[in-house]
Amino acid sequence: MFERFTVAARQVVVQAQVEARELKHDWIGTEHLLLGVLADPSDPAAALLVAEGLDHAAARAEVARRLGPGPGSDAEALASIGVDLDAVRAAVEAEFGEGALTGAVPGAREEPRRRGWFKGDHRPFTPRAKKVLELSLREALRLKEKEIGVRHLLLGLLREGGGLAVTLITERGIDPDGLRRELEAMSGR
Repeated sequence: MFERFTVAARQVVVQAQVEARELKHDWIGTEHLLLGVLADPSDPAAALLVAEGLDHAAARAEVARRLGPGPGSDAEALASIGVDLDAVRAAVEAEFGEGALTGAVPGAREEPRRRGWFKGDHRPFTPRAKKVLELSLREALRLKEKEIGVRHLLLGLLREGGGLAVTLITERGIDPDGLRRELEAMSGR
């Protein structure tokens, strides 16, 4: 399906990954897709939201406020329960020698094989976000268009109808049906 995405739509998906990582979320949800759309306010679909007062900064602040940061690093999580990784490392090196935790494992590959767009630090899409991607394809087909653009992603978000993304849109006073009509009127652009 991603091969049908325009360059701009692919950038939205990549930016959604960046947003999730920066917010320390272990998933890509509808909110991250919305942030990906809003990251380029020059895109006509994003410009509709910006004109209604929903810009990237406001949406990102609201996502951060509602969801908070993710759990952070493993070291932070362990420290919160009293595990001192420096002390653990020192004890292991005292028992097994300096660098025992940094040496290569015999027979292990240096770099695992990775496929797809995201090389490492991958976050899975939530079921709702996956549905949005599927619905964006259906929106493009319904409009008899060969490529999936940013507006199709936004139409997919609206058609799915749930999730934090649509909540942010409606709470900003944006009428989803009116937005849908405006996006559909952009056909061919």
